[in-house]
Amino acid sequence: MSQSHTRWKWIKKGLTGLFFIAVIVLLVIYARKVNWHDVLNVITNYNRTAILASVALVVVSYLTYGLYDLIGQAYCGHKLQKRQVMLVSFICYAFNLTLSTWVGGVAMRYRLYSRLGLSGSTITRIFSLSIATNWLGYVLVAGIVFSSGAVPIPKGWFIGEGTLRAIGVGLLAFVVFYLALCAFSKRRRWTVKGHKLALPSFRMAMLQFAVSSANWLVMGMIIWLLFAQQVDYPQVLGVLLISSIAGVIIHIPAGIGVLEAVFLALLSGEHLSHGAIIAGLLAYRVIYFIAPLLLALVLYLWLESRAKSLRHKNQQDMQKQA
Repeated sequence: MSQSHTRWKWIKKGLTGLFFIAVIVLLVIYARKVNWHDVLNVITNYNRTAILASVALVVVSYLTYGLYDLIGQAYCGHKLQKRQVMLVSFICYAFNLTLSTWVGGVAMRYRLYSRLGLSGSTITRIFSLSIATNWLGYVLVAGIVFSSGAVPIPKGWFIGEGTLRAIGVGLLAFVVFYLALCAFSKRRRWTVKGHKLALPSFRMAMLQFAVSSANWLVMGMIIWLLFAQQVDYPQVLGVLLISSIAGVIIHIPAGIGVLEAVFLALLSGEHLSHGAIIAGLLAYRVIYFIAPLLLALVLYLWLESRAKSLRHKNQQDMQKQA
C-alpha cells in the first residue's frame, strides 16, 4: 500500500508538471501568433469611448459566464464558496477562449476544482452543465437571428440564405424539444461511463437559456460598439454566431484568422472597409481575449499557491455544515 501510494504521488507530480509545461507552450504559441505592434496601435489610437464601453461589457460577459458554474453548483449541490466558483470560472473561461476547450474548459477545471476539494464526478457534472448552458444559449439566439434573415449571405457562399433560415427554424425546434424534455420527461437520470447525469428541471433549463443568451448578446454588442455602430446589431450578432461555429469546426485556439475571415466575407463592402473590420476585431481580441488572459494567468498562479489552505478550509466548512 505504501509503495502504491508513493508511486501514485510521483505520477500525480509528473502529470502536474506536464500540465504546466503544456500551458506554457500553448501560451507561447498564442503569443507568437499575435501581432503585438498592431495591438499597441489599437490600444493607443482607438476610440476611447468605444473601448471603455466595451470593457464594461467584457466585465458583464465574464460575470455572466461565471453564472454557468453557479448553475452547476446548484445542479450538483457542492458547497464551495461562490467567490471561489466565480474565480475558477473566470480563469477557465479566459484560458478556454485562447487555448481551446480541452485546456481551459476541461483540464483547467479539473485541476482547480480538484485542488479545492471537489471529486472528479462532481467536476464532470459541472463541466457538462457549463458546456450545455453555453450552447443552449447559442442555439436559442442563433435560431432567432438565422430564422429572421438578419444575416445577408453573399452569392456563391457555401451556404445560402434559405438554408440558414432553415437551420434557424431547426434550432428553435430543438429549444422547444429540450424544454419539453426537461418539463415532462419521466426519466431524469443517466449513467455515462460511470458518471451520473441528471436532466435539469424546467426552471433550471429556462435559467440556462436566459443566462447564456445574455452572454452571447453581450459579446455581439461589444463587437457592434467597436465597429462604431455602423452595421446593424442583429447582423453583427449573426456573423459572430457563424464565426463561432466555424472556429469550433476548424479548431484553432482563439479562432485566430477564422473570426476575421468570416467577418470580412459577410460584412466587407456593406458599411465597413477591410481596415475598419480588422481594427474592430483586433480591439475585440485585445479587450476580450488578451487582457482577461493576462489577469487570469496571475489569478491562476495565486490560486495554485493558495489551493492547499483553501481546500483545508473548504473541508472544515463542509464538516460544519454536515
